[in-house]
Amino acid sequence: MTTFFKWFALLILLSLFPLLDLLHPGLFDAHDSPDHVARIANFYQNLAEGTIIPRWAGNLNWGYGHPILMFLYPLPSYAASLFHFLGFSLVDATKLVFAVAYIFSGITMYIWMRAAVNEAAGFTAGILYLFAPYRFVDLYVRGAIGEHVFFIWPPLVCYFLMRYFRTHSPTFGVAISVSLALMILSHNALSIMFMPFIGIYALWLLFRSYKKNKPFKTLNTAAGSGAAFVLGLGLSAFFWAPAYFEGKYTLRDIVTKNVLFDRFEPFSRLVYSPWSFGGTGEMSVQVGPVHWLIMLISIVMLIFTIKYQRVNTRPIRQLTEMADKVKNTDQLLKISPPDSIPVLITCLLFFVLSIFLVIEQSAPIYHVITLFQKFQFPWRWLSLSVFVTSVSGGIVIFLMPQKIRIPMAILIAATAVLYTIPFWGAKGYIRHPESYYAGVYKGTTDTGESSPYWSVRFMEREPEARMEVIDGEAEITENDRRIRRHSYTVNVLTDSARILENTLYFPGWSVYIDGKKLPESDLQFQNPNHRGLITFLVPAGRHDVTLMFKETKLRLVSNVISVVSLLAIMGIIGYGKITVFFHRA
Repeated sequence: MTTFFKWFALLILLSLFPLLDLLHPGLFDAHDSPDHVARIANFYQNLAEGTIIPRWAGNLNWGYGHPILMFLYPLPSYAASLFHFLGFSLVDATKLVFAVAYIFSGITMYIWMRAAVNEAAGFTAGILYLFAPYRFVDLYVRGAIGEHVFFIWPPLVCYFLMRYFRTHSPTFGVAISVSLALMILSHNALSIMFMPFIGIYALWLLFRSYKKNKPFKTLNTAAGSGAAFVLGLGLSAFFWAPAYFEGKYTLRDIVTKNVLFDRFEPFSRLVYSPWSFGGTGEMSVQVGPVHWLIMLISIVMLIFTIKYQRVNTRPIRQLTEMADKVKNTDQLLKISPPDSIPVLITCLLFFVLSIFLVIEQSAPIYHVITLFQKFQFPWRWLSLSVFVTSVSGGIVIFLMPQKIRIPMAILIAATAVLYTIPFWGAKGYIRHPESYYAGVYKGTTDTGESSPYWSVRFMEREPEARMEVIDGEAEITENDRRIRRHSYTVNVLTDSARILENTLYFPGWSVYIDGKKLPESDLQFQNPNHRGLITFLVPAGRHDVTLMFKETKLRLVSNVISVVSLLAIMGIIGYGKITVFFHRA
């Protein structure tokens, strides 16, 4: 059995134990878990009806519909929809996404740190990444599926960046684009948090590549990595562009404004806070004693390494000469003791920043960078602290004397695992039939920030009928109803009748009478008695009335950008295969 398989198998085995509680029948009772299942049910219904990019949740908000899918990270819903298509219930499909994401996040961290440093460092980083207290807050307390899935991707993006700078292979450039897009599709807010670290890591790799290669080759590599980032943004544009630019039509800026300032945590609770299934101010926001210890050791290691370099530069010169000899091997760009200085400094800076942004003293930063207010909860920055402490842990193990490296890796891993055992479970389970999630769901599934700003924040009751007459007389027959298409026959018995269709209006909804689109000016959605709901006039007589939800110009352009990016990626892959074929011939 190879060393790789031993470490890898142990990591996988340990990652299974915290997930055993998911085998319990029913849905684990977390803050958002029922809402996520309802969202996924609406997402899946869109896919079943042929909508590749679901944006409208027709059964949410007491049946009035909701645009939340436009602003909600879609990757977890795509994954859960696949599991549901394969025969799993909606609840089990959701739990599978949580389980698979948890396991794979440890794998990707292990793969990156193993390739960048060594086996022991990869294992240690993977364990610290999996067994941070905040990971179980996301899983069993909050049920934050987007954040949970997000943890897979930052290590993978960094891994492919490293491989690209080593090999200059277009294949790894494509992998950067795809993994970056998947990261954004997992959680847009966390992507913004992590992007500076990823950018600095890419610059560090570029600097090291410059030291080993000719300027032209370095410039070419820099351009290739930049293009990979652009393609990643383009590939995910169908989601993030409408989510950002059409957010102006929602209550987002009103609901989130200044709310964050009431959700800071005292520093003492980051050092230790008891486990709780409550909300902000009650749930544990501790970083974890092992992770705190790792950062303290990192400072000691950093001071020692800098001092050692100043006293004895011979080992450093030997390492540099060795790197020059193996510049075309897989050893290029691996982290060495002198390289650990900038890496540890970067991790420490991001750790301090992530901790600082959770406490009240950071309030002025949120006033200056108002984008951060949209994150809603300052303690979301703990995701970044989990990441950098895990990376630091791997480097700390690497810098230890070789004779104690393996025992210390095992000790750190065992301590991290044992400390979190009390967090491996839900407070209870919810048992509902499938129809509870797939039918009309009595909630908006968020705090109202995605509701259109011309509507009420929350609907409070189901409509008496899907379509009603609010002025005049008419007979209404419903012919067909899908998420994006509502079809009726309306027989107006008076000169005209004002019709109310109990669907929340959002840009993209249009009304067609006998196949002719009603002018936007004739479609009203600000009736004070029916705020946010679609109303319109129908003339006398019998008419076919259809309401359709279509893509706006912005969404269409975003979709085209994503398709063009996908075609570009396919072209790069095809070109690479053709080049290899002719090279071999």
